[in-house]
Amino acid sequence: MTVRLLTNIGRLWTGNDVCSNAAILVHNDRIAWVGRAADLPQSVPGVVDDIVDVDHVENLGGALVTPGLIDAHTHPVYAGNRWAEMAMRSGGSTPSAITAAGGGIGSTVTVTRGTDPWTLCNGVRERLREWLLNGTTTVEAKTGYHLTRDGELADVRLLRELEKEPMMPRVHVTFLAAHVVPPEYFGRQRDYVEAVGSWCADAAAAGADSVDVYCDDGHFTTDEARWVLASGRNVGLLPRIHAGAHKRRGAVQLAAELGCASADLLHNTADEDIALLARYGVPAVVCPGTALQQGNLPPVRRMLAQGVTVALGSDHNPGHCGITSMSLVISLAVAAFGISVGDALRAATLGGATVLGAPDRGVLAPGRLADIVQWDADHEGAFAWGFGLKPRRVWRGGTPVQ
Repeated sequence: MTVRLLTNIGRLWTGNDVCSNAAILVHNDRIAWVGRAADLPQSVPGVVDDIVDVDHVENLGGALVTPGLIDAHTHPVYAGNRWAEMAMRSGGSTPSAITAAGGGIGSTVTVTRGTDPWTLCNGVRERLREWLLNGTTTVEAKTGYHLTRDGELADVRLLRELEKEPMMPRVHVTFLAAHVVPPEYFGRQRDYVEAVGSWCADAAAAGADSVDVYCDDGHFTTDEARWVLASGRNVGLLPRIHAGAHKRRGAVQLAAELGCASADLLHNTADEDIALLARYGVPAVVCPGTALQQGNLPPVRRMLAQGVTVALGSDHNPGHCGITSMSLVISLAVAAFGISVGDALRAATLGGATVLGAPDRGVLAPGRLADIVQWDADHEGAFAWGFGLKPRRVWRGGTPVQ
């Protein structure tokens, strides 16, 4: 057993409220007590008989402390890059011109399929390590760049195995074989949809937590998405949906109908969509980096005003966004969406925990996982100023990782 006392916390942002001059008592991988240092008990039953007998005392020097951040939307399993495509897009090239030049999701599928498993694994490992070192202790990670049964299942197993390694964040694995139709299924989209539906049980057995479908032009229709998501839900996978990334195609209505664990991106979202999210309790995952690139911002303030649970994601992927810092995502959310630092920070902690169905994190409270970040600041307002605020120290399950 290990008992660790973190003290001299200048400002503690717990996820629910703010406490000054605080302390946290950690027992193994869980929080045993949290509150004002002046109220620190002399003993905690089942944890420590006398507070002077704790194994480790760490003075945090008056710093800001928050729960570990949660990235609720990423695509980290890929090989290669599409930087040339990014340059073309920034210069005004159309999607068809980029595809004709060899870009697009299909190019990543080709490179990923042609990359040996060792090299692919090393690339994913380095990305996940960056998230953790930047203060993100939980990452939702999607498959979706193999688009074959064996390749997608191997990606699920890869993510699940990497999570067990040192210096890795917690990983919530999402099965996204329904990303696009692969070239070998050209002209047979329905066959591919049925195939993906039949793979869901194997994905769950391999360790996937969720199933996702990209419902948009050039991807999958609402009927096709319904088939895949229902297939996944029937074998215990949480249903998610890429909704309204480019055009409104009824994806939000489908998310409400199926009770999806999240509707993601939502760049094109009308008031009636927000009302559906609020009425049926479907959380929204918004990704400011991608929204800014596309020049189409989701109406996050209206979502919050109507009681929609909002989570933040980086949307890290090879074709649009390379962010692995959720503190940068928080800064972008404040600047782009016009929301408060508190709302953005809550979306990157408690909101993410809600979306991932992980009530053991996202808040610093007794019984929760001791995923904790000490920041190079003494107030949460620094997130709006820093555009990539750096952590001084990160604890995953009570264990320091840097």
